[in-house]
Amino acid sequence: MREVFQQELHEVQERLVEIATLVADSIDDATRAFNESDVTLAEGVIENDRRIDVLAAELDELAITILARQQPVARDLRIVVSALRISASLERMGDMAEHIAQLARYRFPEKVVPKGLRSTFREMGALDVEIARNLTELLRTQDTDIAEHIRNEDDKVDALHLAVFDKVLGETWKGETVDTVDATLASRYHERFADHAVSIAKKVQYLATGDWA
Repeated sequence: MREVFQQELHEVQERLVEIATLVADSIDDATRAFNESDVTLAEGVIENDRRIDVLAAELDELAITILARQQPVARDLRIVVSALRISASLERMGDMAEHIAQLARYRFPEKVVPKGLRSTFREMGALDVEIARNLTELLRTQDTDIAEHIRNEDDKVDALHLAVFDKVLGETWKGETVDTVDATLASRYHERFADHAVSIAKKVQYLATGDWA
């Protein structure tokens, strides 16, 4: 029974990596759709989110089945419960990528934000993509150094998020109301995407070290 249980835990990990890989692909495509006004990429992200949702639901069902059948305790229980929480965060990250893609689709063929903010969003998008790729590797390896890197990169996203707010609230801002709303929403989606990654990183770090940093 112990061998079967370990196989099931390995399957849980593999499924988390699979979902994280799809999420990383989604944010990559979403940021390119956003920055380049590519409606085809945007629609692909929106469609891909349905697959992420299905895989997350299937993983949750597997984890609940493991809990019911194996009745794990101590660290094994924490692993399964953490998998449920990580799955939920990955699903929300997929939603954030979808929201960014939806903005690109709604504003097509125009760019979503005015020229003065585009470099900021390119940088924010690149950071989110890097965070997502690192998160996939973290789930594959449980390397705590990667968890620390994700948290450091999140600080950069937070700083850019604040810079967007400073820009749209500043006296020199000449954007229309729709520009202000779009920029605010897009910045929030990028920031929340990274926040969910940090939440996952903390859970993996705790499982690896026992330290809830």
